[in-house]
Amino acid sequence: MSDSGFIKVYGRWTKTLTGPDGAVKAQLEGPNVVTTVGKEFLASFLYSAAAAASTFTAKYVAIGTDATAEAVGNTSLGTELARHTGTVSYISGAIYRVTATFAAGTGTGAIVEYGLLSSSTGGTLLARDTESVINKGASDTLTVQANFTFS
Repeated sequence: MSDSGFIKVYGRWTKTLTGPDGAVKAQLEGPNVVTTVGKEFLASFLYSAAAAASTFTAKYVAIGTDATAEAVGNTSLGTELARHTGTVSYISGAIYRVTATFAAGTGTGAIVEYGLLSSSTGGTLLARDTESVINKGASDTLTVQANFTFS
């Protein structure tokens, strides 16, 4: 059987830290792991869409400080600092994008982990990413963008 008929989901995150003057202080980009429960969540969404129920809510971005490597068995961030409702968009090329901004005074600390979840509290962890540390000061703004490409 050929792989050409299968759908694969790839995640890629971009994180941009800006100072109070608007200057970019740090920018990181890298892939993440789409979790087992995240894949189940996507399958459940397709079912609910077919049943005309709008239940897909994977638009909440969380940041945290646990540097433990991401794994398909993850169900939450290791040490979550803050979570925001992201702005959702579709990008041609079968890309689902969620962008969240953590303003000055929110999520301050040594940020190393990022997650996309289905609820403003708790919920299903669709994907998790760990990267090099971004030290977010109290006056800094951190913009996190999660892209999921279906191929």
